[in-house]
Amino acid sequence: MKTLFLLFLLTAKTFATTISVVPIHEPISLHGTDVDAILSDSGEALQASVMPRPMALTGGFPETLIQAIRTPHPIPSNNPNYKVTEANLLVLCNVSLIAESTQQGLRISIDISELKIPPEVDITARQLLKLTLIAIQRTLEQYIKPQTNPLEVFVFIDGTTEKNETLKELQINFAVAPAQ
Repeated sequence: MKTLFLLFLLTAKTFATTISVVPIHEPISLHGTDVDAILSDSGEALQASVMPRPMALTGGFPETLIQAIRTPHPIPSNNPNYKVTEANLLVLCNVSLIAESTQQGLRISIDISELKIPPEVDITARQLLKLTLIAIQRTLEQYIKPQTNPLEVFVFIDGTTEKNETLKELQINFAVAPAQ
């Protein structure tokens, strides 16, 4: 009986975790490169972009997807002159993402209380937040495609100070619809 119980526990533990390979869109710094990206909504040229990368994730979705947007991302290179060790702007600028599912939808907090933009990263806090919002939306669009119900999303900017309180203007609510 004891052996059967141990076998059950091992089997249950094996099947209790699902690992999914999913695309995560991230705000990426292009510093250390010779290219700029164009922000489509403003036409602005930046040394930054939003790009996808595959990640193998486990946990509660969509919360885990949002939190994965802020993970370290060294970009591999075949050029010895490219010495950038971190490209994810949220990591570089010390911005946190917290996501929580509620009865109303997905609540996302972008915490900028520890925001510090390194001198080699040519971007403003407002531009960084716009890129982050694009990354959130694109990541959720990929997630919701096979779902049957839309997802209501509420994004809050937390940790502002008197000097940057106008960044709260970027808070947004939107719905992400499944593919037709």
